[in-house]
Amino acid sequence: MPSTSWQEALPELLRALGETAWMVGWSFLITAILGIAIGVLLRLWAPDGLAPNRFLYFAVGAVVNIARSLPFLILMIALISFTRLIVGTAYGPTAAVVPLAVGAIPFYARVVEAALREVASGKLEAAQVMGASTWGIVRKVLLPESLPGLVSGATLTLVTLIGYSTMAGVIGGGGVGDFAIRYGYQRFNGPVLVEAVIALIVIVQVVQSVGDWIVRGMGHLRG
Repeated sequence: MPSTSWQEALPELLRALGETAWMVGWSFLITAILGIAIGVLLRLWAPDGLAPNRFLYFAVGAVVNIARSLPFLILMIALISFTRLIVGTAYGPTAAVVPLAVGAIPFYARVVEAALREVASGKLEAAQVMGASTWGIVRKVLLPESLPGLVSGATLTLVTLIGYSTMAGVIGGGGVGDFAIRYGYQRFNGPVLVEAVIALIVIVQVVQSVGDWIVRGMGHLRG
């Protein structure tokens, strides 16, 4: 297989970055929505929550813990049939969205639950005394008060998804991982591998910096 210089591989890298943005963007959106929903329910159903339900808390918590314990590569392979059922194919960036979301939702749900636990109990009690409903407390107290933690956790989850997306290339998911395998590893092309690694480092640094900046801004507003 002919070798490719890093300059010649640049257009393919740009295409791979677009695929990575597609799969990570959609999976992050799904993860944020479902992760927040599950995290809120876990906090409400906890023994010290606003609507304690030990059975639901431990049942859903067990499913979340099991999903979190599975290595992502194994999870992708296990979900091939489910992915094909959902999107009609098990290959490509769109198909990769399914295992990416399934792998990240349990992680972010626990992050959300932990962030909600940091809200001072006195604020919850004050809202209850004023007659607020459970979902009113969630909307007006729990979520707003825990927003910095939610954003910080979302940043960490997004960085994790970027890392997961590189593994999607192993099973034909496309993106930077697929680019690194086809143009770098399989062709014994070190410069192209370095090019892919640098691109990922830059993306992660930008995402982390933006997330940290948003959290700091929230801290200044609260101050």
